[in-house]
Amino acid sequence: MGILGWTYIFVGFTFALYIYVAWRSRVSDTKGFYVAGMGVPPVANGMATAADWMSAASFISMAGLISFLGYPGAYYLMGWTGGYVLLALLLAPYLRKFGKYTVPDFVGDRYYSNAARLVAAACTVFVSYTYVCGQMRGVGVVFSRFLEVDINTGVIIGMCIVFIYAALGGMKGITWTQVCQYCVLILAYLIPAIAISMKVTGIPIPQIGFGSTIAAGHADAGKYLLDTLNIIAKDLGFVQYTATFATVNTNMLNVLCITFALMVGTAGLPHVIIRFYTVPGVRQARASAGWALLFIAILYTTAPAVAAFARYNMINTLEDKPYSERPQWYTNWQKPGLVAWVDKNGDGIIQYRPGAAFVGRPNFKIADGKRVLGKYGQPLLNNKVTDNKNELYVDRDIMVLASPEIGGLSAWVVGLVAAGGLAAALSTAAGLLLAVSSSISHDFYYRVINPQATEKQRVLVARIFIGLAIVLAGYFGIYPPAFVAQVVAFAFGLAASSIFPVILLGIFYKKTTREGAICGMIAGILFTGIYIIQTKFMGVGNWFLGITPEGIGTIGMIINLVITLVVSSFTKAPPEEIQELVESVRIPRGSGEATDH
Repeated sequence: MGILGWTYIFVGFTFALYIYVAWRSRVSDTKGFYVAGMGVPPVANGMATAADWMSAASFISMAGLISFLGYPGAYYLMGWTGGYVLLALLLAPYLRKFGKYTVPDFVGDRYYSNAARLVAAACTVFVSYTYVCGQMRGVGVVFSRFLEVDINTGVIIGMCIVFIYAALGGMKGITWTQVCQYCVLILAYLIPAIAISMKVTGIPIPQIGFGSTIAAGHADAGKYLLDTLNIIAKDLGFVQYTATFATVNTNMLNVLCITFALMVGTAGLPHVIIRFYTVPGVRQARASAGWALLFIAILYTTAPAVAAFARYNMINTLEDKPYSERPQWYTNWQKPGLVAWVDKNGDGIIQYRPGAAFVGRPNFKIADGKRVLGKYGQPLLNNKVTDNKNELYVDRDIMVLASPEIGGLSAWVVGLVAAGGLAAALSTAAGLLLAVSSSISHDFYYRVINPQATEKQRVLVARIFIGLAIVLAGYFGIYPPAFVAQVVAFAFGLAASSIFPVILLGIFYKKTTREGAICGMIAGILFTGIYIIQTKFMGVGNWFLGITPEGIGTIGMIINLVITLVVSSFTKAPPEEIQELVESVRIPRGSGEATDH
């Protein structure tokens, strides 16, 4: 059976499983819809949290970034992992003890202000949407390659699946679906990684094979894998694979800012925070955080190995090879336009060098509904060709998905990876869309517009907004502003600059006032959002200390903290009962039911 057949089997089976679980978990009350009835066991919540947090960026893009950037690409890994530790130790137990349905709910009650609640809800919607468009794009990429449909059709299929299980079961349905999705994605990540590690180094544990010598039968047998990658990079004109702070965008200050923005952004992500509201109490919240960290570590410690294996195999199968002898994996990924080649010197040989081969994404010439082919059978491009020596375009987002094909693994492994990529993207997308829906239906509609709404009305409104949120997310998935991991990095920066500081100060500094929190959130997200738009979409340079858009959230967070503290010092202190509430939240025992009034 071929790749397409196996893909239909794995994807069809997993989609049927998700819909079955969602049907069995359907709810009719707000407690079930928003916090899964608060009865999720810690191990299950740990798996659901891991799936919720490990998005398409983690599964699809992170290894691709490391593969192309080398060692500096690991700042994504360090930032996201460190942020989860920060969230688990510093925020999760206290937020659970506070016992609310959503992050804006916490902000509104802690800062005794509906204005603060609305600002937090707006930030939640903004952050979640920036994040979710990257997930929907990831869904489209997977569908386009493995089910041989275009990316837009893939996004629409993903929208339909997410709507079914998110609208039916709310947080309860999403939780148990995410448990299944974690099992699928981790198997899909580990099985090919183990197989490729065996083929390249002869060692079945990728984390060990990554630092070992290359096995017999390869041209570089007996040499260390990372040393070989350094030599290959140097010969082709790239910076060495293990070099640190070697390029403009990876100078020390920028790397520190990006890592810190990813870290505090993770700790401020609304869809991850609300997962800790679904367990029975504080002890279970701590336990589920530990389980989640273990489940996340399994994938995150494997990613650098997958990146190195993929780069080694990609260069060995393409560099200096005649186009007429290109491998099958290249032809497969050329169909959806995720790899391309332009023959600059007319020799028919693929040359991979630093720099972009042409401007923009591949735009193939079309005549009579078919791609126009060149002298060697390659699809010709409309793109403006650059003046460097690189002739090859490889989309970073395909490195994990294409890795089994590049490594020559069986067709069923390729189909399993497709199901894993979809599980990662759909699980995070569902969590984000629920966070958006909750912020609008609970914090805008119920808490501000119609406090007399019945349970039935509130659940109906939540389902309607999930539908609307999915449609808008699908639009951004079809027209994304950047590739998946970049979009996700922006979301982390916005979360770092808006939500994290008010939660941190709300728990640990009882003198923080509503005026301070509101001013801090607005200043932080405005500065970060404007900087990202200016530098990414308006052609303005990185004007603040050379920091790139991915790292500017760190500065936004500092601005938020400073303004919040300064304004709080000049405004009336919080009411006595609020200060007593903050004191009691920090006592690490006991917790009540989640409350919505």
